[in-house]
Amino acid sequence: MTGYRKEKQEKVHLKKTRPPKKSKTSNPCYCFSYVISFVRFIYDFLVSLIFYYVYKNTPSKTLPPVEDLLVLDSCTTIVNKIKNKEVTCRHVVECFIKRIEQVNPILNAVVDTRFDKALVEADEYDKLIELANTEEKINLIFDGKPLFGIPFTSKESTGAEGMAWTLGLVSRTGMKSKEDAEVVKSLKTAGAILLGVTNVPEINLWCETRNKVYGQTNNPYNTNHSAGGSSGGEASIVSACGSPLGLGTDIGGSARIPAFNCGLFGHKLTTGFINTKGMTFRKGTEKQTMVSAGPITKYAEDLTPVIKAFLGPEKSLELKIGQEVDLSSLKYYYVDKPNDARVSPISDELQIVLDHVIEDITSITELPPLKVKFSGTRYSYSLWRHSMTKEESDFCATLGNNQTRVCVWSEILKTIVGRSNHSLAAVLKLIDLQLPKVNAVWADAEIDKLSNEISTLLGDDSVLFFPSSPTTAKRHCEPFLHPYNFAYWAIFNVLKLPVTQVPLGLGLNGLPLGIQVVAGMNQDRLCVAVAKHLELTFGGWKPPFTTSKMIN
Repeated sequence: MTGYRKEKQEKVHLKKTRPPKKSKTSNPCYCFSYVISFVRFIYDFLVSLIFYYVYKNTPSKTLPPVEDLLVLDSCTTIVNKIKNKEVTCRHVVECFIKRIEQVNPILNAVVDTRFDKALVEADEYDKLIELANTEEKINLIFDGKPLFGIPFTSKESTGAEGMAWTLGLVSRTGMKSKEDAEVVKSLKTAGAILLGVTNVPEINLWCETRNKVYGQTNNPYNTNHSAGGSSGGEASIVSACGSPLGLGTDIGGSARIPAFNCGLFGHKLTTGFINTKGMTFRKGTEKQTMVSAGPITKYAEDLTPVIKAFLGPEKSLELKIGQEVDLSSLKYYYVDKPNDARVSPISDELQIVLDHVIEDITSITELPPLKVKFSGTRYSYSLWRHSMTKEESDFCATLGNNQTRVCVWSEILKTIVGRSNHSLAAVLKLIDLQLPKVNAVWADAEIDKLSNEISTLLGDDSVLFFPSSPTTAKRHCEPFLHPYNFAYWAIFNVLKLPVTQVPLGLGLNGLPLGIQVVAGMNQDRLCVAVAKHLELTFGGWKPPFTTSKMIN
């Protein structure tokens, strides 16, 4: 086994045997790298210091404790309670409606609701249970609807019939979706009940959640900090217990970034298995795309039923979702430094928690996790930027609601004088589009190389631990000065691999820590199995409010 791993490592060129060299300090490349690292450290320190003083005298708003402990339960637990007639669907929906009304004024996460319709649907489900007067009939109902009676929320940018569908564009204010996106349909078919839709950044393309239609969404652990994006509204309300299940989408970390910031589990499915119709302006006919969908939940056990609902029976069987995994038989690898000069290095506390994960995994497997290095991760942002050019969309036209193309130069002038209808993030994206494109031949070659390296390494029996972020959640607007840090997540959209963001407790500042668990193509079940194990070891989601109930 040891020889196999060594041979495999050599094949993907993770390390090379080199002849002895002179001391590193005499190597010009090393000296240059040292200078860059030092400058990066000073820059990150100064930015953090500035934002510390900006928010120093702004106290964080505290979330109220929950009134009904039901909202602390997992989706799986709630379904079982409904099935065993311990609670009604109406009671479940009422509890989460009440919680949204409690916390949303603080978080600004939910932007449109359908509470009355949700209660009607809950009553209809309760009647189904009442009419099913035998255990066999009840089991039949729940077998066909594994999320029976579970309330959920979805991104405002993902179409939901009768719900706001502005995508954060002022020009679309008041617009409602005429039909459900396919991913929304899939959850409803599985028995879930939509409560409302949540805030997003404009057109989803930013790692914070803020727009000029609804404003800014806050982090439930500290309202001075970002909830992440683009599924920031989802993660914020799920972590605050206003919704037990969030429907996220992910093209550059959009589900995993907010899941990390808000202390949750967020899974990006293997790309290509989700029908994208209704996700922003997508028609579901794209020849290729990096976008996928995935659940955002408080508990790892809820990932599997939601993934099954997304995929349907045939695809779930193909991906072996829910199949038991022997964790001791897997091979484990980890990366602690992506080495992309444009992104911040991993902080000490996130390095420490990564070390703890490695120690824990070492205790359950014959061989300890092996540290690896991929040369291609140093180009993470460039490779993602290149891959975005292959998406079947025109950002300038999308920003103009597909009725006009927004001009970058006029928009810059409007922004300077405070007359722009678009967010700063959108304007920066317009500017980015004017910059020289990444060399396509080089980028495609690097993507193929990196994809082959990681695919060869992971196969169908390995997982890779990768940092979720260089630091815990930044303060509002601070990511504008760290615009490339999302590359920690985005590289796996480029590679189209399944990834689960796993919460690992809270840092010294009270904000969530976490790690990404990556598996080979179509091996989503491995990510989820490892996530469940880490949840048992590190405690998973921690409530961002005081509660008398102990969360194990």
